[in-house]
Formats: sequence, C-alpha cells, structure tokens
Amino acid sequence: MIDTNQPFRVEAVGDYLLALPELRTVRETVFVDEQKVPIEEEWDALDPQCVHVIARAFDGNAIGTGRLTPEHKIGRMAVLPPWRGKGVGDALLLALIEEAQERGWREVCLNAQVSAIDFYVRHGFHPYGERFWEAGIEHQAMRRDLTGPKAVDDRDTAIATVVSLLDASRRGLWLYSRDLDPGLFDAPGVVDAFRRFATAGRGNEIRVILQDAEAPQRKNSPLLTLAQRLPTVFQFREVEDPVDRAYPSAYITTDAGGYYFRTLGHRFDGEADLHSPGRARQLRGAFMAVWERARPVTEYRALGI
Repeated sequence: MIDTNQPFRVEAVGDYLLALPELRTVRETVFVDEQKVPIEEEWDALDPQCVHVIARAFDGNAIGTGRLTPEHKIGRMAVLPPWRGKGVGDALLLALIEEAQERGWREVCLNAQVSAIDFYVRHGFHPYGERFWEAGIEHQAMRRDLTGPKAVDDRDTAIATVVSLLDASRRGLWLYSRDLDPGLFDAPGVVDAFRRFATAGRGNEIRVILQDAEAPQRKNSPLLTLAQRLPTVFQFREVEDPVDRAYPSAYITTDAGGYYFRTLGHRFDGEADLHSPGRARQLRGAFMAVWERARPVTEYRALGI
C-alpha cells in the first residue's frame, strides 16, 4: 500500500475478478465515456495477466487505476475527474514503478497520451520514437530505466531534476544547501515548482538547512521572497557546529522517495533518483541529525518567516 498522506490510498489488486467491477467503473468512465475509446479496445486478453493498482478514497470508492503488463509496460492510467490534480495519478504511477522494481525489472515503458507527456517526464520517463495514433488519440512512447541513480552533469539537467522532485513530492521536502545555490534555486522553473508545492493546500512543509543564511538575503533570493509570503510552509536553520560548517555536499530529498545529491555543494553535477526510498530515508536521517543541532534563522522572522 502507498501512504500518500492524502484522503486516498493505493493498493495492488490481489484478485483480478474480484476487483474487476471497480476497474470497470473507473476505466469505462474515463476512457469509454469521456475519451470515446471503443469498449472492445479498452478490454484486452492481457488484462487478467497484468498487475493492477487501484486508488480508493477513504470511503472505499475506487477513484483511479493503472496496470503493469507482462511486457513491462505501464498502461490504463485513469483518475476520475473530481480527483484530478490531487496527487492520485502520481501515487498510482509510483505504485506501479514499485511493483516493477520488486520484480527486478530494469526498465518500464508506456504509451503516453500527448497531453500527459509532461506528467511522465516529471517521473523520469523519456520519449522515444515517433508519435502515433491509438484509439483515436495521439500518443508518445516513453520509457524509464529502473536500474539506479542518474548522473546530473549540467545546470539544465539540475533544474529539470529539482522540478521533477518537487512535482512528485507529497507533503515533505528537505533541502541542505550552502546559500540557496544561485543558478539553481533562483531559476524561474524551480521557483514555480516550489510555489506549486507550497500552495498545494495539503499542509506541506519545506525544511531548509543553510551554511550561510546571510547570503540569500544579500543576493535577494526569489526563493526567500516566496518563503516570506508562505511562512507556515518554510522553516530555515543555519549550521553552527564546525563539522557541519565544513560539510562539502548539498542535497534535496522528498517524502516520495526521490533525491538529488551533489558531492560538492557549489557544483551542479551529482546524482539523482526520483524513486529510491532507501537512499531518500538515509539522507533525511542525516538531515534531521544536523537540523536538531542547527540554529533557527531568527533574522528571517523579521522578514515575516
């Protein structure tokens, strides 16, 4: 079961025939009724052989579905209209990725509707091949490697990585930075992603440890400006222990199991994985150990934080 801290839960289906009425309710509402996919194309011979996941509201009603085929393909991702934009699709996709990883698969593929490409890109999928039409809807083939972290080599990749991590996050994010990293955390796309996360209305929390709390003020960091407007979401502390002040690395990690780690905090190059719960927990544990001995940045309170 995926715990999203949301008013829904995601579970893998144990008995296909037992779950079939729920699958039909969601998929026929979305694909057949809404998108006009012929019903004979919606249900295929592969369906009973697939791993299915269902999102249910806490009242027990099915609100979303997805499946993983024996050919290592993700498909039939559907969320009922009232639940869109609330993290259900993210949770379904993460559950399917976990199922694939548990089976030792090295890669998963999918055929994304063109309107959903950005959603899958946020979760580490990459387009390949030409676009094509299926059931009257334009699609793009995409795939994601499941074998481990990916290298981040330049600023553009770093920015895309941070945006992906933020968009996949649920309620918690932990950032260890030297000085809010000019060139990265002041990039417009990154600031917009922080804004989306901070204003999602889910009781979200962002904790930031800095090595130099004065520098973001001096440089008029736009992330600090955003934090001033959202003081209940952002918390800042500055390291004091000499060992912590000498720590050379920087990282960001999330409660969705993603991370981006830079061995040298003044550089962009490092490694990232959008779904590595073990490594994310390790970094979060290291973060909290430093957090406990760091000082609250009281000077920010005068700014409204």
